[in-house]
Amino acid sequence: MKNHILEKRYHIEIIPPRHDADDLESDLATFAEKYRRVMDSGYCVCLTDNAMGRMTFQGHEVITELGLPVEPEQVMIHLNTFHSKEQLDEILTALQALGVKYLLVVSGDGAPNMMRLTPRDLGSEGLSVTSVELLRYIRANYPGFVPGVAFNPYEPAEAEFAKMERKMAAGASFIITQPLLGRNEMFERLLAKYPDVPVIAEAWMSKRAYLLSDVVGYEIPTDAAYDPVATLKELVALYPRCGFYLSILGFKTQYPLIGDIWK
Repeated sequence: MKNHILEKRYHIEIIPPRHDADDLESDLATFAEKYRRVMDSGYCVCLTDNAMGRMTFQGHEVITELGLPVEPEQVMIHLNTFHSKEQLDEILTALQALGVKYLLVVSGDGAPNMMRLTPRDLGSEGLSVTSVELLRYIRANYPGFVPGVAFNPYEPAEAEFAKMERKMAAGASFIITQPLLGRNEMFERLLAKYPDVPVIAEAWMSKRAYLLSDVVGYEIPTDAAYDPVATLKELVALYPRCGFYLSILGFKTQYPLIGDIWK
């Protein structure tokens, strides 16, 4: 992951098509077009896992169905705890077969109709499975992956840093934040605490900054005139030792601009 930062390789989020898509064929074509564009740019495709609790196809399913290429340094798959044990192993086995290297291991957003891993499934103790238990399971049973974890700079600081210590002890190799809207003291504390760990700062590329509160789980004060491109430029200038993960990126209007921002 350190080479991604040195080579200025963006992480570009793409959400796989939903199960209940009105026009699945069109959504698959759009997905393939975005995926190939990111790959051709030399960036890293990041595929979400049922983001916001909405049922979507798994990354490996869409890659396989569409015959898309997998370069180990250019694909990252999100993996959360809302799966059965059978589904989890199927996903990890399929990703291994495709040659996927990077995973972002998160607790995730659930929904009433989703299965959820239990401690017994993973041979762990406790009342529930978090990203820590999932990370330990992957490290023990699928050692070929390079797993990373999430950091939320909007959570109470001491609790979030305690979580991060557990994640690092469980084998996390890199960190990706929730979206930053500019300079962030808690993020800078993270950088100081883990100077040798690759850290990727997420940039919120939607002009609808008010939606960020739903994503991070806290009310985030935002400017009605929020400019995501200007914010990305600010983050790149503020944090030169970091990588950058772009969520909700506009492929028509914003994609042509990002190459000149981080170079």
